[in-house]
Amino acid sequence: MQTLLLVSLLGCFAAVFAETKVKWCVKSDKEFEKCQALSAINPVFTCVKKANTLDCIIAIKDATADAITLDGGDIYTAGLKPYELHPIIAEDYGESSSETCYYAVAVVKKGTDFKFNQLNGKKSCHTGLGKSAGWNIPIGTLLSMNYITWDGIENEPVEKAVSRFFVESCAPGATRDSSLCKLCKGDCSRSHNEPYYDYAGAFQCLKDGKGDVAFVKHLTVPADEKANYELLCKDNTRAPIDSYKTCHLARVPAHAVVTRKDKVLSDLIWTSLNSTVGFNLFSSEAYAPSKNLMFKDSATRLLRLPEITDFFLYLGAEYTSIAHSLKKVATESTSTALKWCAVGHAETTKCDTWSAFSTVEGSEAAIECESAPTVEDCMKKIMRQEADAMAVDGGQVYTAGKCRLVPAMVEQYDNALCSTPGAAASSYYAVAVVKESSGLTWETLKGKRSCHTGVGRTAGWNIPMGHIHNQTNDCDFSKFFVSGCAPGSDQNSSFCKQCGGSETPTVGDNSKCRASAEEKYYGYAGAFRCLVEGAGDVAFVKHTTVPENSRTGQTAPEWAKPVNPDEYRLICPGKDRVPISEYASCHLAQVPAHAVVTRPDKYNDVVSVLLDQQSKFGPDSSAQFKMFESPNGKNLLFKDSTRCLQQVPAGTSYESFLGKYYMNAMKSLRQCSKSTPDLETACTFHSCQQKN
Repeated sequence: MQTLLLVSLLGCFAAVFAETKVKWCVKSDKEFEKCQALSAINPVFTCVKKANTLDCIIAIKDATADAITLDGGDIYTAGLKPYELHPIIAEDYGESSSETCYYAVAVVKKGTDFKFNQLNGKKSCHTGLGKSAGWNIPIGTLLSMNYITWDGIENEPVEKAVSRFFVESCAPGATRDSSLCKLCKGDCSRSHNEPYYDYAGAFQCLKDGKGDVAFVKHLTVPADEKANYELLCKDNTRAPIDSYKTCHLARVPAHAVVTRKDKVLSDLIWTSLNSTVGFNLFSSEAYAPSKNLMFKDSATRLLRLPEITDFFLYLGAEYTSIAHSLKKVATESTSTALKWCAVGHAETTKCDTWSAFSTVEGSEAAIECESAPTVEDCMKKIMRQEADAMAVDGGQVYTAGKCRLVPAMVEQYDNALCSTPGAAASSYYAVAVVKESSGLTWETLKGKRSCHTGVGRTAGWNIPMGHIHNQTNDCDFSKFFVSGCAPGSDQNSSFCKQCGGSETPTVGDNSKCRASAEEKYYGYAGAFRCLVEGAGDVAFVKHTTVPENSRTGQTAPEWAKPVNPDEYRLICPGKDRVPISEYASCHLAQVPAHAVVTRPDKYNDVVSVLLDQQSKFGPDSSAQFKMFESPNGKNLLFKDSTRCLQQVPAGTSYESFLGKYYMNAMKSLRQCSKSTPDLETACTFHSCQQKN
């Protein structure tokens, strides 16, 4: 019995010990040597050797390994099903400031005279099949500029088109008997068994006279050899090696450490790398001639990525699109319907009704519905082309803009302006509402309870919290308000304490504090209801909220029908309380109306479909379904006060749409890191996520 107990205890200790290990995947003997040296310094690390990158990806998925550093092309592969690995740590190549992108360049020997548009028939050196600077970017660029002729992956692999374009190549990972392996020195594998693999290998292929051009990154050519080489520019000129900022094929995301989606494991990997002392992660000098072992030798430090980051958010839409077009079979939908994204059950129900009514007999629906639990999740779907559009408030337009979505249509609340060509876009006033009996003023708000439309929303969060931040210069708003309801806050936050959850809670219901209509205190009507029902002392809403949700409102919900608007007052800095009707003289800001956001490539389709749909289901139509009414809720899909949607001129940026005042308010509030949505943080982590 004692023996069994001892064995059991030892087993438990072994399991605990195993969980404190980080199994790093390596692909060569030299990389294994470096990993072993790291393990000797920091025993948290153990080393798992595999033949190639894909074997490492599979091992991490299967938990026989935990981590590896990959380039963008491999991050893309690792992020796809069935692997679904996530980047968690990025390499930083900046010397004086952070730089988590690098430049993909085409390097040639000085003295040769061909240009970028004369690469056909030349010999090429690539870092590896499917890698960023060595394959995806140059081949994608040559395809997009119509230098390489390719009918698509349905007819032949892209490798065949490339092998027709370049007379001979070394593209490690290609089929060994193809022309793409003819210049290789070893086994043409995507590993260090092939001497011409990776950046240093591709450059050596050029240096040895095997190839005419090497596709590498901007830091590849050694300093003492730069004078002998030049860059090919896309405009068919040449430039010195150090002119990569103006002569490159693309900026691409830095290499990143990937692992399974497991926060505990991610934390362990991060803390273990940061606790390593006495070992240079970014040097392969002791293992010459090998380079870039485990990490790139040009890296200067590591940066933790936002937890929300997946391969798509890390690589960005443009890079992902290139990788997708080169690697996957085209599965374009033949549907011409506009895919609208609805947040939560109530919006999805309305959207489904809209879709049904949009179906014209004998043809398909004009509207199809996608759904997601939050606005941020919907934005991610739009970015990924899983959805096309949704209507959001100004604060969400700001985040959408940071993620490269654009405003296409704007809600108009004045019916007279709907028929006025070139009419000014609608705006509304952000106001602070209190009960008249409370005696509260703006100056006595501290220590009270607050009701917000949602975190990151314009009238409900960005504007009032921007004012408070300017007053206090303190980003900890829990020091100002003792508690509140700000849907979208962390569940343990004091700003979830006053939230009400679902109207009809069920077992396991997690709707409390959710940023959707599932939370009864969400949105304008919800924030005012929070005040009405005594859950808060002040509600941050828009100027029409109280009359719309009281006995004066024609479509007031049941809970609001007894509400007397005369029992409420507006408060604002430096003023006495005023009646609800005096919003023009007592408000926190005048802000732009809600807008429909989409991808730039869908702008025209969104405008066309929505103009058609509002002609059929707008306020003046006789249709049973109305786009701007919410019989089973409030402000579903669009604001109920919307009279029409008006086109935002093509090319309008989110900055110009929101205006200087609003942009300044947002920049001020963004000084508080906790005020930045996770999606926005992920979209702006590095500069190459933005358009070149």
